[in-house]
Amino acid sequence: MSRILIVEDEQHIADGLRFNLEAEGHEATVVAAGERALALLVGERRPFDVVILDVMLPGTDGFTVASELRAAGNFVPILMLTARGSAADVLRGFEAGTDDYLPKPFELSILLARVKGLLRRRRWNEQEPAPTEAPPGPDVYTFAGRTLDFTAMEVRVRDETHRLTVMECDLLRYLVRKAGQPVSRRAILEEVWGLPQDLDTRAIDNFIVRLRRYIEDRPAAPQFLQTVRGVGYRFVPEP
Repeated sequence: MSRILIVEDEQHIADGLRFNLEAEGHEATVVAAGERALALLVGERRPFDVVILDVMLPGTDGFTVASELRAAGNFVPILMLTARGSAADVLRGFEAGTDDYLPKPFELSILLARVKGLLRRRRWNEQEPAPTEAPPGPDVYTFAGRTLDFTAMEVRVRDETHRLTVMECDLLRYLVRKAGQPVSRRAILEEVWGLPQDLDTRAIDNFIVRLRRYIEDRPAAPQFLQTVRGVGYRFVPEP
């Protein structure tokens, strides 16, 4: 039985979600405030398999909850719910570390499908890594002593393992596919994340900064994730 935390201050929505999730065989817990969600997940370290998180909460909002969870090393999959469906809010939610985003009003069947997808991804993440001597599969890419495991959503560098969010994983996969080619920020917005090109592209720089911390020996002087001035970025596996 999967354990799902619902963080929603609108009682009728919270009750409807709990009823339908329990009908699907899940165990659902409801809290109405971001502070209480953080207390359960970070303070008490209660185990949950998915968090359904509203953005507009009293006190601590959903963006802050997601950011603090990730900063605390909690990588439970997060499905963010909000009436604010603009592209800027979507990007802000993903930057905070959410894994999926569903604007209100939503269809129940779509929400249940998204939850199912996040549960499947969590099971992948909890699998034991393959032995190092095994040949890499199509979703594993190695270079310069680094391993990008797109199925497990991990970067392994020597004896360290870094967990990736969905957006980080998709961005790395795209850069690897375009290895050696300059890639514009606007292409990343549209082709990787399906966001409009007129969005502020500076947010992409924050993703690149985080990825450099994972794979570069000296993030301030990157060898693999290079900046192409006036264009964007380029992945170079053998600098």
